[in-house]
Amino acid sequence: MLNAAEAAMDQVAEDDAERQRNRAMLYAPPGGRSRTPDGRRVRPPGMEMDMRRAQALTAQLSAEDARLTGGTTG
Repeated sequence: MLNAAEAAMDQVAEDDAERQRNRAMLYAPPGGRSRTPDGRRVRPPGMEMDMRRAQALTAQLSAEDARLTGGTTG
């Protein structure tokens, strides 16, 4: 799919410099991602989940699943 996008962009480019800019834009990593100096991703504040919250979420999902399928949890 990227090859098709690259070919379409090459057809409308006016010169080699524009083709290079188009390729750089096409293959650039997505923006808006924060990374530490060693390359690890940084999560936005408030995105962590402790064990208690994970267990509560699992219980909610199990109850919703039981409600939708008509089964019992356990």
